[in-house]
Amino acid sequence: MSADVSTRKRQTPGQRQTSGRGAAVLRGVVLSIGALVFLFPFYYMVIGSLQRTPDATVAGAFPNIANLTLDNYAAINSRIGLLTGLVNSGIFTGGVILGTVVFGMLAGYALSVLQWRGRGVTFALALLVQVVPFQLLMIPLYVLIARDYRLADTHIGMILPFLINSTAVIIFRQYFLQVPKELFDAARIDGASELRVLWNVAIPLVRPALLTVVLVTFIGPWNEFLWPFLITKDTSLQPLAVSLANYISSVAASAANPFGAVLAGAVVLAAPAVALFIVFQRYFTSTDIGSGVKG
Repeated sequence: MSADVSTRKRQTPGQRQTSGRGAAVLRGVVLSIGALVFLFPFYYMVIGSLQRTPDATVAGAFPNIANLTLDNYAAINSRIGLLTGLVNSGIFTGGVILGTVVFGMLAGYALSVLQWRGRGVTFALALLVQVVPFQLLMIPLYVLIARDYRLADTHIGMILPFLINSTAVIIFRQYFLQVPKELFDAARIDGASELRVLWNVAIPLVRPALLTVVLVTFIGPWNEFLWPFLITKDTSLQPLAVSLANYISSVAASAANPFGAVLAGAVVLAAPAVALFIVFQRYFTSTDIGSGVKG
């Protein structure tokens, strides 16, 4: 390390500036290559969805303009109804996000701010739930919801098992623990109830946690197809992911361009998730939570 320091001292300002520029260029090249590798599957998905005649060669990534069309979108829309699938996906995902945010925020606040007997055991159970795969619970949940609650072929039956997410509880708890307790005590001294403290003090300070929970929660139910397929066989209620799975397994072979139609459906399914991330990523900023406390 002493040799490096002495070498830097011997360099002129111009040499150090050139060295810094070289490192920045190299970093930019490496990051650009990584970005291209990461984005290429999405690019190929879009290009494949627009091809009239599929091209499985390497040249298919750079297709002829005359071979591009929207026929694949029209073909899959005529089979499964993209708009209906998107609406069902929105209802399913929106219900799950609403329940996850509300219950996760309340539970996270209680586990981090409030003092009550059994708080540590409850948090340990929330951590334990993380190691239990949802597939192990799927059959008993199906029997409970379809037979006992009689909620088969309903949106409520699809939403109910995902209404509370232990991951969201843990995320909110960890963020609430970073908020100085003096802020909560000051609000209570002013006569605020716990719900008011949560709404006016805690939530504005943990907005990144809220956005994180929304994004993490959105990905799961939006792409979930096994549970909705199990709980309902009514095609008018099935989310788009289920409709695409049914299309691939049943009628794709009869389409003029089955691969293009499948890719077109995948583009429609992925577009809202990409748009949501683009809209929300600007709000992921670091905040100094402790700045509201003196000393």
